[in-house]
Amino acid sequence: MKTGLKYLIASVLMLVLTLPQVVAQCAMCRATIENNVSNGDTTVGAGLNLGILYLFLAPYLLLSVIAFFWYRKAKRKKKLTF
Repeated sequence: MKTGLKYLIASVLMLVLTLPQVVAQCAMCRATIENNVSNGDTTVGAGLNLGILYLFLAPYLLLSVIAFFWYRKAKRKKKLTF
């Protein structure tokens, strides 16, 4: 249990320490997209939107798969007890 707690604390600490670098990139992407759109190039914006949708979908897909296997395991366990 102590090892798991150490990994959790290390992960949270790493996320907190890298947050400023991640947030700083938002302004750079926005400036690049605005510059490209003003010049008539919309391909970069379309690619960025696709990337955003991909990043939005990944956690929900992962949680859905975990929930499915958890449900299936609980259903089997309940069936064995009866």
